[in-house]
Amino acid sequence: MAKRIEGTTPKQDGYRMPGEFEEQQQIWMLWPWRNDNWRLGAKPAQKAYVEVAKAISEFEPVSICVPPIQYENALARISEVNNGNIRVIEMTNDDAWIRDCGPSFLINDKGGIRAVDWEFNAWGGLVDGLYFPWDQDALVARKVCEIEGVDSYKTEGFVLEGGSFHVDGEGTVMVTEMCLLHPSRNPHMNKAEIEDMLKNYLNCEKVIWVKDGIDPYETNGHIDDVACFVAPGEVACIYTEDEDHPFYKEAQAAYNFLCEQTDAKGRKLKVHKMCVTKKPCYLKAADSIDYSEGAIPREEGEISIASYLNFLIVNGAVILPQYGDENDALAVEQAQAMFPDRKIVGVQTTEVAYGGGNIHCITQQQPKVK
Repeated sequence: MAKRIEGTTPKQDGYRMPGEFEEQQQIWMLWPWRNDNWRLGAKPAQKAYVEVAKAISEFEPVSICVPPIQYENALARISEVNNGNIRVIEMTNDDAWIRDCGPSFLINDKGGIRAVDWEFNAWGGLVDGLYFPWDQDALVARKVCEIEGVDSYKTEGFVLEGGSFHVDGEGTVMVTEMCLLHPSRNPHMNKAEIEDMLKNYLNCEKVIWVKDGIDPYETNGHIDDVACFVAPGEVACIYTEDEDHPFYKEAQAAYNFLCEQTDAKGRKLKVHKMCVTKKPCYLKAADSIDYSEGAIPREEGEISIASYLNFLIVNGAVILPQYGDENDALAVEQAQAMFPDRKIVGVQTTEVAYGGGNIHCITQQQPKVK
């Protein structure tokens, strides 16, 4: 049985969160089903999730957690593509973003694995959270840890989502001010106190604060749409020179800022450019999304955050969003240049963007114990 660790922090205990590019044991996902978030009864989203799981399963195992009411449906959809590397686990949940409500796994150099179970409040709680209640999502991290027999640290009273930070596994964590300093997260703490929490629970020495994300309304600007570590000392950052693009200002600012930064080891960051879509992505068929008291309504034509940067690094590959956009091929080319030793696998995920995120948001890696 997995237990809660109390009285110490991962840093004190010698546990660190590895970089996403380090070796992995498996990937976790949650099944989409909410009719008040996903259009057309969530069926197109389910198809996209299956395609993502299929792509990942060519490289490592995938565990998909599914609420009871969707269990048979998910089993049937997944069995069509299952190569024996995907398992379906029954688990109640509120929505399908395991990056944000799932555990952040930690390892040490003695073959140990633990996890951090961050306080989750549906991206803003009662200030500007996306749905209410969120009590089942708040239990997902603990349930995953129970299944895997992994002990965890609970950050009581400290809210954080997995998509709001990236680590290099060597002492550096990257976040946005827009998200972590937002009044709906930890208004009782100042920047220095938040920084201390990151350092203690991810075992880092340095926090790089990018100013803004590109998604102010849903995630309040998660870093995983904007920049990530692709190797120690190397980051990828969204980039465009099109002044009319809705992400132009934030992309330019993040790129120019990161070009001037150093990591915890004093290395000046090498910054790779990742293009944005040629045309912005706008929500269609919003009238097929149910209205409910508990969820923020979606509107026809609202901008969807279609970022190529929201990819997932897996063993031997990178699973990259594709949108049927003119720049799809360029994104593949740029990713291949960043990851010369990995296969770049593009998956059409416009439907996931319509729901408020992408491949990185709907997955959570469990590292392989050394």
